[in-house]
Amino acid sequence: MITVKDVVEIDYEKALAVIKDFVKNYLETTGARSIIIGLSGGIDSSTLFTVLAESVDKDRIVALILPDTRVTPKEDVDDAVSLTEKYGVRHYVIEIDRIIDSFSIIPGFDINNKLDIGNLRARVRMAIMYYYANRYNGIVAGTGDRSELLIGYYTKYGDGGADILPLGCLFKTQVRMLGRHLGLPKRIIEKPSSPRLWRGHLAEEEIGLSYEEIDMILYGLFDKKLPPDKVAAATGVPLAAVEKVLKMHISSRHKRRFPPIPSLPWNDNPVRELGYP
Repeated sequence: MITVKDVVEIDYEKALAVIKDFVKNYLETTGARSIIIGLSGGIDSSTLFTVLAESVDKDRIVALILPDTRVTPKEDVDDAVSLTEKYGVRHYVIEIDRIIDSFSIIPGFDINNKLDIGNLRARVRMAIMYYYANRYNGIVAGTGDRSELLIGYYTKYGDGGADILPLGCLFKTQVRMLGRHLGLPKRIIEKPSSPRLWRGHLAEEEIGLSYEEIDMILYGLFDKKLPPDKVAAATGVPLAAVEKVLKMHISSRHKRRFPPIPSLPWNDNPVRELGYP
């Protein structure tokens, strides 16, 4: 049998040490002076922000809080600001409403199209984060977790646009446990997951499965390497749900890969890396 307990019972101190070392080593290797993070007030970004604040000098962190006031709850902004003030980290609150509205010059622009405008919001936020990465000679730390990465639940070149993904090794349920381990406020730990791409947007509602179910399925498929029917039997989750998660993973492969490049007869891999250390 596979239960949520099997997924979340890991050594969080060890995981935290690995993630902290990963961030510090990446900064040292790249020579970047700062690290940029988009802070939404949700569990993933709040957890990663706290890890960063406890890993590197606070003067090297820039937190960007990027609400669209038409869809972002005020309490999310308040939670994000509160975290930055707790650690004394430089932050900017930038309302993106007018930036989104400026796209109205595009023929066919429809502010009421939830998916199109939602993905646009994510990509505008990414562009702003890279503006600050340029400004402060920094790298962008993406806040995506392993669950989101494996099922493709993020916007390509939006919240998926980042230089490093420190939480990409942890399932969503594990991130919540790590947040609790770090002492995040209860209201953040228990806040329903949401990309906040439109008003009332909730991740589990859109996907149609809870993250507990998703993570048990992913754990069975990827960590235990079980076929779908055995994952269903081991977790008690319907086979249709297992197949749905697997389909999401397969259909989102393009998000996890470098864009395809044609091979020429005399050059079968135009961007192969040189084998230097």
